[in-house]
Amino acid sequence: MNAVTGAFGYTGKYIARRLLKLGEPVITLTGHPGRSNEFGASVKAFPFQFENPDAMAESLAGVRVLYNTYWIRFDRDKATHDRAVANTRAAESAGVQRVVHISITNPDRESPLPYFRGKALLEEEIRRAHFSHAIVRPTVVFGVEDILINNIAFLLRKMPIFIIPGTGQYRLQPVNVEDLGRIAVEAAHSSGNMVIDAVGPDIVSFEQLVRLVAKAVRSRAVIRHASPRLALAAARILGTVFHDVVLTEDELDGLMASLLVSESAPTGSTGLSRWLADNAAALGTRYASELHRHYSS
Repeated sequence: MNAVTGAFGYTGKYIARRLLKLGEPVITLTGHPGRSNEFGASVKAFPFQFENPDAMAESLAGVRVLYNTYWIRFDRDKATHDRAVANTRAAESAGVQRVVHISITNPDRESPLPYFRGKALLEEEIRRAHFSHAIVRPTVVFGVEDILINNIAFLLRKMPIFIIPGTGQYRLQPVNVEDLGRIAVEAAHSSGNMVIDAVGPDIVSFEQLVRLVAKAVRSRAVIRHASPRLALAAARILGTVFHDVVLTEDELDGLMASLLVSESAPTGSTGLSRWLADNAAALGTRYASELHRHYSS
Protein backbone atom coordinates (compact mmCIF):
# COMPACT_ATOMS: atom_id res chain seq x y z
CA MET A 1 0.00 0.00 0.00
CA ASN A 2 1.17 3.52 -0.86
CA ALA A 3 0.00 6.80 0.64
CA VAL A 4 0.41 9.96 -1.43
CA THR A 5 -0.27 13.31 0.17
CA GLY A 6 -2.24 15.60 -2.11
CA ALA A 7 -3.08 13.00 -4.77
CA PHE A 8 -5.92 15.27 -5.92
CA GLY A 9 -3.54 18.19 -6.36
CA TYR A 10 -0.53 18.71 -8.61
CA THR A 11 2.66 16.70 -8.04
CA GLY A 12 0.85 14.12 -5.92
CA LYS A 13 -1.53 13.37 -8.78
CA TYR A 14 1.29 12.37 -11.09
CA ILE A 15 2.83 10.10 -8.45
CA ALA A 16 -0.56 8.45 -7.87
CA ARG A 17 -1.12 8.01 -11.61
CA ARG A 18 2.21 6.22 -12.01
CA LEU A 19 1.59 3.95 -9.04
CA LEU A 20 -1.87 2.96 -10.28
CA LYS A 21 -0.46 2.29 -13.74
CA LEU A 22 1.98 -0.12 -12.09
CA GLY A 23 -0.94 -1.84 -10.37
CA GLU A 24 -0.05 -0.62 -6.87
CA PRO A 25 -2.79 0.40 -4.42
CA VAL A 26 -2.93 4.04 -3.34
CA ILE A 27 -4.62 6.08 -0.63
CA THR A 28 -4.25 9.81 -0.14
CA LEU A 29 -4.06 12.25 2.74
CA THR A 30 -5.53 15.55 1.63
CA GLY A 31 -6.84 18.84 2.91
CA HIS A 32 -9.73 18.55 0.43
CA PRO A 33 -11.12 14.98 0.72
CA GLY A 34 -14.40 15.97 -0.90
CA ARG A 35 -12.93 17.44 -4.09
CA SER A 36 -13.74 15.85 -7.41
CA ASN A 37 -10.84 13.91 -8.85
CA GLU A 38 -9.90 11.67 -11.74
CA PHE A 39 -9.34 8.55 -9.61
CA GLY A 40 -12.81 7.95 -8.23
CA ALA A 41 -12.95 4.89 -5.98
CA SER A 42 -9.44 3.85 -6.99
CA VAL A 43 -7.89 6.19 -4.41
CA LYS A 44 -9.48 6.36 -0.97
CA ALA A 45 -9.12 9.80 0.62
CA PHE A 46 -8.42 10.56 4.28
CA PRO A 47 -8.29 14.10 5.68
CA PHE A 48 -5.12 15.53 7.14
CA GLN A 49 -5.36 15.25 10.93
CA PHE A 50 -2.14 16.85 12.05
CA GLU A 51 -3.48 17.67 15.51
CA ASN A 52 -4.44 14.04 16.13
CA PRO A 53 -1.41 11.76 15.60
CA ASP A 54 -3.37 8.63 16.56
CA ALA A 55 -5.97 9.30 13.88
CA MET A 56 -3.20 10.03 11.39
CA ALA A 57 -1.53 6.73 12.21
CA GLU A 58 -4.85 4.91 11.86
CA SER A 59 -5.34 6.40 8.37
CA LEU A 60 -1.88 5.14 7.41
CA ALA A 61 -2.30 1.65 8.87
CA GLY A 62 -0.87 -0.90 6.44
CA VAL A 63 0.94 1.69 4.36
CA ARG A 64 4.48 0.73 3.40
CA VAL A 65 5.55 3.87 1.48
CA LEU A 66 4.50 7.43 2.16
CA TYR A 67 5.08 9.95 -0.64
CA ASN A 68 5.08 13.33 1.04
CA THR A 69 4.39 16.27 -1.29
CA TYR A 70 2.88 18.43 1.47
CA TRP A 71 4.27 21.96 1.86
CA ILE A 72 3.20 25.60 1.53
CA ARG A 73 4.49 28.37 -0.73
CA PHE A 74 4.16 31.18 1.80
CA ASP A 75 2.83 31.94 5.27
CA ARG A 76 -0.91 32.68 5.35
CA ASP A 77 -2.94 32.98 8.54
CA LYS A 78 -2.27 29.79 10.58
CA ALA A 79 -0.63 28.07 7.61
CA THR A 80 2.99 28.97 8.29
CA HIS A 81 6.28 27.32 7.36
CA ASP A 82 6.86 26.47 11.04
CA ARG A 83 3.47 24.79 11.14
CA ALA A 84 4.23 22.94 7.90
CA VAL A 85 7.40 21.56 9.49
CA ALA A 86 5.41 20.34 12.50
CA ASN A 87 2.65 18.89 10.32
CA THR A 88 5.14 16.99 8.18
CA ARG A 89 6.74 15.52 11.30
CA ALA A 90 3.30 14.23 12.33
CA ALA A 91 2.61 12.62 8.96
CA GLU A 92 6.04 11.01 8.69
CA SER A 93 6.04 9.52 12.19
CA ALA A 94 2.98 7.34 11.64
CA GLY A 95 4.67 3.96 11.31
CA VAL A 96 5.41 3.68 7.58
CA GLN A 97 8.46 1.71 6.40
CA ARG A 98 9.77 4.14 3.78
CA VAL A 99 9.22 7.82 3.07
CA VAL A 100 9.77 9.55 -0.25
CA HIS A 101 9.99 13.18 0.75
CA ILE A 102 9.65 15.93 -1.84
CA SER A 103 12.06 18.67 -0.80
CA ILE A 104 13.72 21.47 -2.81
CA THR A 105 17.12 21.99 -4.39
CA ASN A 106 19.71 23.69 -2.22
CA PRO A 107 17.93 23.56 1.15
CA ASP A 108 19.86 25.30 3.93
CA ARG A 109 19.02 25.46 7.63
CA GLU A 110 20.83 28.82 7.81
CA SER A 111 18.90 30.30 4.90
CA PRO A 112 17.04 33.57 5.54
CA LEU A 113 14.27 32.17 3.32
CA PRO A 114 11.68 30.17 5.32
CA TYR A 115 10.91 27.85 2.40
CA PHE A 116 14.49 26.63 2.01
CA ARG A 117 15.21 26.68 5.75
CA GLY A 118 12.14 24.62 6.59
CA LYS A 119 12.97 22.04 3.94
CA ALA A 120 16.49 21.69 5.35
CA LEU A 121 15.20 21.17 8.89
CA LEU A 122 12.84 18.44 7.71
CA GLU A 123 15.60 16.69 5.80
CA GLU A 124 17.67 16.55 9.01
CA GLU A 125 14.78 14.97 10.89
CA ILE A 126 14.13 12.45 8.14
CA ARG A 127 17.76 11.31 8.26
CA ARG A 128 17.41 10.68 12.01
CA ALA A 129 14.13 8.77 11.71
CA HIS A 130 13.58 5.02 12.03
CA PHE A 131 12.25 4.52 8.51
CA SER A 132 14.24 4.32 5.30
CA HIS A 133 14.00 7.38 3.10
CA ALA A 134 14.49 8.94 -0.29
CA ILE A 135 14.73 12.71 -0.38
CA VAL A 136 13.81 14.06 -3.81
CA ARG A 137 14.82 17.66 -4.49
CA PRO A 138 13.00 19.26 -7.44
CA THR A 139 13.54 22.73 -8.82
CA VAL A 140 10.69 24.54 -10.58
CA VAL A 141 8.15 21.90 -11.57
CA PHE A 142 6.37 22.51 -14.86
CA GLY A 143 3.30 20.83 -16.30
CA VAL A 144 -0.13 21.66 -17.64
CA GLU A 145 -1.42 22.50 -14.14
CA ASP A 146 1.59 24.40 -12.82
CA ILE A 147 1.29 27.91 -11.47
CA LEU A 148 4.55 29.73 -12.26
CA ILE A 149 5.02 28.99 -15.95
CA ASN A 150 1.28 28.95 -16.65
CA ASN A 151 0.85 32.39 -15.12
CA ILE A 152 3.87 33.77 -16.97
CA ALA A 153 2.14 32.59 -20.14
CA PHE A 154 -1.18 34.09 -19.01
CA LEU A 155 0.37 37.50 -18.40
CA LEU A 156 2.23 37.35 -21.70
CA ARG A 157 -1.08 36.62 -23.44
CA LYS A 158 -3.12 39.27 -21.66
CA MET A 159 -0.82 42.14 -20.69
CA PRO A 160 0.87 44.67 -23.01
CA ILE A 161 4.06 44.69 -20.87
CA PHE A 162 5.85 41.93 -18.97
CA ILE A 163 8.33 43.00 -16.27
CA ILE A 164 11.48 40.98 -15.58
CA PRO A 165 12.92 41.71 -12.12
CA GLY A 166 16.52 42.86 -12.21
CA THR A 167 18.88 41.51 -14.87
CA GLY A 168 16.90 38.35 -15.48
CA GLN A 169 20.18 36.40 -15.78
CA TYR A 170 19.64 34.30 -12.65
CA ARG A 171 19.29 30.65 -13.60
CA LEU A 172 16.79 27.87 -13.07
CA GLN A 173 16.54 24.27 -14.21
CA PRO A 174 12.87 23.30 -14.58
CA VAL A 175 11.77 19.68 -14.24
CA ASN A 176 8.63 18.24 -15.79
CA VAL A 177 6.01 16.98 -13.34
CA GLU A 178 5.81 13.58 -15.07
CA ASP A 179 9.57 13.18 -14.70
CA LEU A 180 9.24 14.09 -11.03
CA GLY A 181 6.56 11.42 -10.58
CA ARG A 182 8.80 8.81 -12.22
CA ILE A 183 11.83 9.81 -10.13
CA ALA A 184 9.79 9.61 -6.91
CA VAL A 185 8.38 6.15 -7.66
CA GLU A 186 11.76 4.80 -8.75
CA ALA A 187 13.24 6.12 -5.51
CA ALA A 188 10.54 4.32 -3.52
CA HIS A 189 11.35 1.06 -5.31
CA SER A 190 15.06 1.42 -4.60
CA SER A 191 16.71 0.29 -1.38
CA GLY A 192 18.70 2.31 1.09
CA ASN A 193 18.64 5.96 1.97
CA MET A 194 19.27 8.46 -0.81
CA VAL A 195 19.08 12.09 -1.87
CA ILE A 196 18.23 12.83 -5.52
CA ASP A 197 17.99 16.15 -7.31
CA ALA A 198 14.98 16.08 -9.66
CA VAL A 199 16.11 18.41 -12.43
CA GLY A 200 15.46 18.71 -16.13
CA PRO A 201 18.00 18.77 -18.98
CA ASP A 202 17.74 22.53 -19.64
CA ILE A 203 19.34 25.31 -17.59
CA VAL A 204 18.00 28.71 -18.60
CA SER A 205 18.08 32.23 -17.27
CA PHE A 206 14.78 33.68 -16.12
CA GLU A 207 14.80 36.01 -19.10
CA GLN A 208 15.34 33.06 -21.46
CA LEU A 209 12.42 31.28 -19.79
CA VAL A 210 10.13 34.26 -20.30
CA ARG A 211 11.15 34.63 -23.94
CA LEU A 212 10.68 30.90 -24.60
CA VAL A 213 7.17 31.10 -23.15
CA ALA A 214 6.44 34.28 -25.12
CA LYS A 215 7.51 32.58 -28.33
CA ALA A 216 5.40 29.49 -27.62
CA VAL A 217 2.19 31.47 -26.99
CA ARG A 218 2.98 34.03 -29.71
CA SER A 219 2.85 36.87 -27.25
CA ARG A 220 3.02 40.47 -28.45
CA ALA A 221 3.80 41.82 -25.00
CA VAL A 222 6.79 44.13 -24.62
CA ILE A 223 9.35 42.56 -22.26
CA ARG A 224 11.08 45.09 -20.03
CA HIS A 225 13.49 44.98 -17.07
CA ALA A 226 12.73 46.78 -13.81
CA SER A 227 14.10 46.86 -10.29
CA PRO A 228 13.05 43.97 -8.03
CA ARG A 229 11.17 46.48 -5.84
CA LEU A 230 9.11 47.72 -8.78
CA ALA A 231 8.48 44.18 -9.98
CA LEU A 232 7.17 43.20 -6.52
CA ALA A 233 4.93 46.27 -6.47
CA ALA A 234 3.50 45.25 -9.83
CA ALA A 235 2.99 41.70 -8.53
CA ARG A 236 1.06 43.04 -5.52
CA ILE A 237 -1.22 45.03 -7.83
CA LEU A 238 -1.85 41.93 -9.92
CA GLY A 239 -2.52 40.00 -6.72
CA THR A 240 -5.24 42.49 -5.83
CA VAL A 241 -6.77 42.12 -9.29
CA PHE A 242 -6.69 38.30 -9.23
CA HIS A 243 -7.39 37.93 -5.47
CA ASP A 244 -4.21 35.91 -5.14
CA VAL A 245 -0.55 36.05 -4.13
CA VAL A 246 1.31 36.32 -7.41
CA LEU A 247 4.89 36.59 -6.09
CA THR A 248 6.47 37.06 -2.69
CA GLU A 249 9.71 38.77 -1.78
CA ASP A 250 11.14 35.50 -0.46
CA GLU A 251 10.31 33.73 -3.72
CA LEU A 252 11.97 36.45 -5.74
CA ASP A 253 15.05 36.34 -3.50
CA GLY A 254 15.31 32.57 -3.96
CA LEU A 255 14.89 32.87 -7.70
CA MET A 256 17.48 35.63 -8.03
CA ALA A 257 19.94 33.62 -5.91
CA SER A 258 19.85 30.82 -8.54
CA LEU A 259 18.76 28.29 -5.91
CA LEU A 260 16.58 26.47 -8.43
CA VAL A 261 19.45 24.88 -10.32
CA SER A 262 21.51 21.79 -9.54
CA GLU A 263 25.13 20.76 -9.92
CA SER A 264 24.02 17.15 -10.42
CA ALA A 265 23.44 15.47 -13.76
CA PRO A 266 19.88 15.85 -15.11
CA THR A 267 17.46 13.22 -13.85
CA GLY A 268 14.51 14.40 -15.94
CA SER A 269 14.39 13.88 -19.69
CA THR A 270 11.66 16.31 -20.81
CA GLY A 271 13.12 19.40 -22.45
CA LEU A 272 11.43 22.67 -21.64
CA SER A 273 11.44 24.11 -25.18
CA ARG A 274 9.87 21.04 -26.74
CA TRP A 275 7.28 20.80 -23.98
CA LEU A 276 6.32 24.46 -24.42
CA ALA A 277 5.87 23.94 -28.16
CA ASP A 278 3.74 20.83 -27.63
CA ASN A 279 1.50 22.46 -25.00
CA ALA A 280 1.35 26.05 -26.22
CA ALA A 281 -2.35 25.96 -27.10
CA ALA A 282 -3.38 25.26 -23.50
CA LEU A 283 -0.66 27.18 -21.71
CA GLY A 284 -1.78 30.38 -20.00
CA THR A 285 -5.33 30.34 -21.30
CA ARG A 286 -6.56 31.10 -17.79
CA TYR A 287 -5.01 32.32 -14.57
CA ALA A 288 -4.01 29.65 -12.01
CA SER A 289 -4.74 30.85 -8.47
CA GLU A 290 -2.64 29.60 -5.57
CA LEU A 291 -5.24 30.69 -3.02
CA HIS A 292 -8.11 29.05 -4.89
CA ARG A 293 -6.17 25.81 -5.34
CA HIS A 294 -5.03 25.40 -1.75
CA TYR A 295 -7.23 27.53 0.48
CA SER A 296 -10.73 27.32 -0.98
CA SER A 297 -13.13 24.71 0.34
